[in-house]
Amino acid sequence: MTGAPQTVHVALAKGLTAQGIDTLFGLLGDSNLFMADAFTHNEAGRFIPATNEDNAVLMALGFAAMTGKTAAVTVTQGPAVSNALTGLIEGVKAQLPIVFLCGDTSPTDPWHPQAVAQEALIVATGAGFERLKSPETACADLATAFRRASVERRPVAFNMPTAMMWEPTSDAPVAYPAPNQDGPAPDGPDMDNAIGIIASARRPVILAGRGAIPAREVLIRLADRIGAPLATTLKAKGLFQGHDFNLGVFGTLSTPAAGDVIASADCIISFGATLGRFTTMHGSYLTGSRLIQVDDDAGIIGRFAQPDAALVGTPGAVADRVLHWLDQADIPSSRATDTLSPTTLTTPEPAPPGNVANGTVELTAAMDAIEAALPADRLFVSDGGRFMGTAWKRLSVSHPRNFLLTIATGAIGMGLGYAIGAAQARPDQTTLLVAGDGGLMLGGLTEFSSAVRDKLNLVVVVCNDQAYGAEYVQFEDRQMDPSLSLFNWPSFAAMARSMGGHGETVASMEELHAALAALPDHNGPVLIELMLDPAAVPRLQL
Repeated sequence: MTGAPQTVHVALAKGLTAQGIDTLFGLLGDSNLFMADAFTHNEAGRFIPATNEDNAVLMALGFAAMTGKTAAVTVTQGPAVSNALTGLIEGVKAQLPIVFLCGDTSPTDPWHPQAVAQEALIVATGAGFERLKSPETACADLATAFRRASVERRPVAFNMPTAMMWEPTSDAPVAYPAPNQDGPAPDGPDMDNAIGIIASARRPVILAGRGAIPAREVLIRLADRIGAPLATTLKAKGLFQGHDFNLGVFGTLSTPAAGDVIASADCIISFGATLGRFTTMHGSYLTGSRLIQVDDDAGIIGRFAQPDAALVGTPGAVADRVLHWLDQADIPSSRATDTLSPTTLTTPEPAPPGNVANGTVELTAAMDAIEAALPADRLFVSDGGRFMGTAWKRLSVSHPRNFLLTIATGAIGMGLGYAIGAAQARPDQTTLLVAGDGGLMLGGLTEFSSAVRDKLNLVVVVCNDQAYGAEYVQFEDRQMDPSLSLFNWPSFAAMARSMGGHGETVASMEELHAALAALPDHNGPVLIELMLDPAAVPRLQL
């Protein structure tokens, strides 16, 4: 006698394992519950449930960002897919690879209550779309979705007809290796042009974006060779920490001393950075400088700023080749760093005087206290909101892979899902989420219960000015009544405690220091609610 034939849902669970997936985020429904069951019981994988589909996608994005690998998330059909669309848009804009395994209703039942135009909705987000075409191609189709997500650096939906889950299949798991994208460094006229620009520069600056993170060591060698200070985009924050001539973040978040150096530069050598408006201080930091732009994606070159020399290739390979030609031509150092003082380059602006309402804390001082209290190797996840400029300036990370922005769409409310995914990916490190009150309410405060369930090493700091801060400022600037932007939220700390976590309301610096000192005593997530004066929160200047 032979055993029962393998079914599609079992084959897909095996296919996930073949792709290196050991953690699957999602919500169960008619389409995916048997696949998730097979994944956990047959394949010994972890299934991490969320309270809503959008946060499930955000968890997968956070996991992908912190592991550097393609992550997986699954939802059922119809409204489950539509609930996840914002997360997919975020993933597309953040260029994070995930596979979104979603069910689908039968095309023979167009009047099914959950029937929606899933392909049209998903494609409209910018995500890729791959079908489970037949039972006999189930594993091959899944492998294609994973390969596309990795190569295309975006979410790819894997659309699974619900009616197919119990069909027999003989298809075996397969993993298609991603192609090697480390092309050779360019030589020829473009390289000659770049070398000539560097040779004539007297005040060069090297800028590294997130795409240049793996090239840290060779970029430092290049900077030392030409006498250039080093800076990063916000997404590569912390890359050159510890280097004597680290300028920190290049752009609207630069320290005063770093801003002076950047503004006086006559050559910017950019590796793996898109050079958007905030990085370039709305273009002003490129004025009067010659620009060399290096990226492995030719589509990035010149998107926001026209370079004087463009080199398409991986940042590390290009930097190594530039070093080779500088040595071959015996080009001397600019010695621009000889006049710089390492001790002042990354010194932030002093905290403003603490003129805040009674029962509130001053945000800058609070961020400084958090910076001092939490482990240096923490993960820092930032939601969006008026607080974020202060948090980005005052909170450091030991490596850019420890820093996670959640505002690729420019929206608030993404942070908690991202932070849970990050904490699941790297449970031995403390994950710090800084969020606004409006963002946490909008983004699903109930997801805190998921962190409690898994006893995650997570600290959530809620900047509670009881307002939508950006809107409050706009009303105030026009001498209008800001009351429409104000809210009387319930206590976030009390809600955290009601879900089984730890919650502390902080209305003074003494209470904040006490709450931070008690963090090592807690097992599981902690929420610290900073009470802020909406009239005294520092302006967000981007």
